[in-house]
Amino acid sequence: MTQHLDSKRLPRAKPRPGHGKVVAAVLSLVAALGLGAMGEARAASETATSAAADRWTDRPHGFASLAGGTTGGAGGKVVTVTDQASLARYAAAPEPYIIRVSGSIDVAPFGSDIVVGSDKTLIGVGDTGEIVHGELHLNPGTSNVIIRNLTIRDSYVEGDWDGKTTDFDAIQMDTVDHVWIDHNLFTHMGDGLLDIRKDSQYITVSYNRFTHHNKAFGIGWTTNVQTQITVDHNWFTGTKQRNPSADNCAYAHLYNNYLSAQVADGDPTWTYGNWSRGRTRMVIENSYYDGVQHPYQADTTAELVERGSILRNTTGRTDEWGAAFDPREFYDYRLDPAAAVPALVKRFSGPQQRIGTTLRVPDDHPTVQSAVDAVPDGNTVPVTIAVAPGTYREKVFIPASKPNVVLQGTGRDRSDTVVVFDTPAAYGGSTGSATVRIAANDVTARNLTFSNDFDEAAHELNGEQALAMKTTGDRILFEDTAFLGNQDTLMTDSPKLDVISRVYVRDSYIEGDVDFVYGRATTVIERSVIRALSRGSDTNNGYITAASTWTGNPYGFLITRSRIVSDAPDGSFHLGRPWHPGGEPAAVAQVLIRDTELPAAIKPSPWTDMSGFSWKGARFTEYRNSGPGAAVTADRPQMSEAEARDHTVADYLQGTDGWAPYARH
Repeated sequence: MTQHLDSKRLPRAKPRPGHGKVVAAVLSLVAALGLGAMGEARAASETATSAAADRWTDRPHGFASLAGGTTGGAGGKVVTVTDQASLARYAAAPEPYIIRVSGSIDVAPFGSDIVVGSDKTLIGVGDTGEIVHGELHLNPGTSNVIIRNLTIRDSYVEGDWDGKTTDFDAIQMDTVDHVWIDHNLFTHMGDGLLDIRKDSQYITVSYNRFTHHNKAFGIGWTTNVQTQITVDHNWFTGTKQRNPSADNCAYAHLYNNYLSAQVADGDPTWTYGNWSRGRTRMVIENSYYDGVQHPYQADTTAELVERGSILRNTTGRTDEWGAAFDPREFYDYRLDPAAAVPALVKRFSGPQQRIGTTLRVPDDHPTVQSAVDAVPDGNTVPVTIAVAPGTYREKVFIPASKPNVVLQGTGRDRSDTVVVFDTPAAYGGSTGSATVRIAANDVTARNLTFSNDFDEAAHELNGEQALAMKTTGDRILFEDTAFLGNQDTLMTDSPKLDVISRVYVRDSYIEGDVDFVYGRATTVIERSVIRALSRGSDTNNGYITAASTWTGNPYGFLITRSRIVSDAPDGSFHLGRPWHPGGEPAAVAQVLIRDTELPAAIKPSPWTDMSGFSWKGARFTEYRNSGPGAAVTADRPQMSEAEARDHTVADYLQGTDGWAPYARH
């Protein structure tokens, strides 16, 4: 066997440029949030960093993050529900579940409870998940619940503005602990919108909208002083009272909330904003009150500390007395300037398209495959699998039933996060050897390394092919990725010969020796480095491409604006050969290498025959290549300038749906 030189060393990616000057960030924020006045523009400047930060994090903050934290149904099965029976069954189950609510669920009988048990996450799919005419109810003893990204609406009983005849809340909980209520819309219910009662503890209520209601949000209903609650970045609009009221809370931290367009019914007492009742200790910071009667008030037995808020068009009480407490003794938090609160809360509160779309490895899921398994079948909203730096020795398969997945390495460099295995084709065939297989459409991978580290020099096998990656899906994007292997490193394929799948590889690195970029998918490799590994031969070290393009497809492989490098001897490497799988005559390779630097290792006659098929019957061409290996000879077909105009990145990728991933960089 020819000696193989082990050379799986990945060059580090170039440092990325910065994200722009502070001035640009501020101007962008002002435009995005619609902040026009000078004072609010200054607030935008102070808020630029925080506004750019992720306000859709899947991890709770505030009191819900303490005493072990709130994880909801993490680690449990992910299910998608579209009807009341399924929602009720999974919500009340004894085991953990992540329950995705898709579309509108009309609860019957009118005003009925959906009981939510411990260790559950209820989350709306995109911004369409709704519970109509029903209540989510957490019984005493329930623990560890997350309710996010839902609209809960319309159990109002006509004429019963005070909610005296029914108890149809949006969410009601008694004596529970560790609950996070985040990014929901509550409107037009029969009693309260949100009732947190009877010594419930470690609660955070963030980025919700409370609208079109009388008694919005109440906390308490006990003489004990136990509840710890964080209330931030909520929008109360078109409500009358309890925005919120907090009765006998040990600690109530309210910050960056927006109260506007309060119901103006002339009630001198029971139309109000925030109320610190009983023996509550309340801290209010940097909130914004516009058109509110009694913005904040406190019983003589309670304490209320307020700082940094803005009051406009307000009347009535603004009580402040006592020392209350220091929230930063309990947790850290981001405090936005009050002037920026209306724009921030209008933009970021309520259900959001991107909520609940990040799965973290290994924090939430121990392996990449377990995170893939948690992506719901038929997924229509992009789900990001964020993979922390490390080496993950596993095989990963993204089936066709799980489209719209983003594999994202979170390290500083693509070499920080590696998915690797060591199976050769001798132990499961070519497909079975692949470390990662992508059968789904619309999959993106960024900032990752995919490797098959099978050591062919140490084994004598029939079947040394060892794939790092195989794709059969359409619209597959690889950015800033690396593919490491020897024979058959990267296979871009399609479900069958006459089905066209498209793959775009950009700013990446590919290495191998024999046929290490191959298959029948339309594949563009742009602005990348391709390393042709030496096998120790003076005459033939291998073949870069082995395309099997369907004869009805004018676009096979395009390598453009890239650089091929090699430490193999001069004139010892082929650009490619035509692969006819199983002798299929309708698989006629199409490969164009253009505007690319070629090393001296490339042969003067760089195309060669394969399995009885002549390279001259394939569609092999070059255009405007450079470097010591690019000298034109009689055995190097060159594309004309006119033909090259029809063989651009756009021509290869646009298909019938206008796919243009290169335009989104």
